[in-house]
Amino acid sequence: MDLKSYFRKVKDLERKYQERDIYVVSIATQDGGKDGVLTQVSRRVGCQLMVEGKARIANEQEVAQFVADQAARRVAHEKQEAVSRIQVQVISDPLGLLRSEPAGKE
Repeated sequence: MDLKSYFRKVKDLERKYQERDIYVVSIATQDGGKDGVLTQVSRRVGCQLMVEGKARIANEQEVAQFVADQAARRVAHEKQEAVSRIQVQVISDPLGLLRSEPAGKE
């Protein structure tokens, strides 16, 4: 592979996208790449993956679904974290030493 042409293609493709991060969908490859995995990557990495034929740019519907799924996962994770932070303390007082006597009874 000619490195000059490779990086020229990457730079040309980078100019096409203005966003800092882009969403790409993986393409099945001979070396074990899995088809259909959507990922948010930097513009540079996304363009490299597209030039190498390992990914394609995601369409708007795929991006919307991905963002909604990530938001739902984030909410579920935050709920689970909140539940795990709840602390309960059980104090055993078999001799009754922690009970306070009512006022006026001596």
